[in-house]
Amino acid sequence: MSNPFTDEAVAAIKRHMNDDHAADALLIVRALGGRPDATAAHTTNVDGEAIYFEVAGDEIRVPWSTTLTERAQVRTEVVKLYEQACAALGVPARGAH
Repeated sequence: MSNPFTDEAVAAIKRHMNDDHAADALLIVRALGGRPDATAAHTTNVDGEAIYFEVAGDEIRVPWSTTLTERAQVRTEVVKLYEQACAALGVPARGAH
């Protein structure tokens, strides 16, 4: 499947995740990416199927709950992943994002 997001959209999403939501990315990687020991996570890519992180030199793929076709869907899916991660780790989730 080709990526439904333009290179510019992917760059903006990665920048936003890395600048504003690094702690959320770490929670997602710990709970849903199979890296409970991770101390940092860097968002490296997004496509219609998943979001990708780098953890200690390894690529971690965390799939979306559905195939995405529009950029606006990314925020909704990241919030879902964050809330699932918080629930799995027993961490209180923030209120509205």
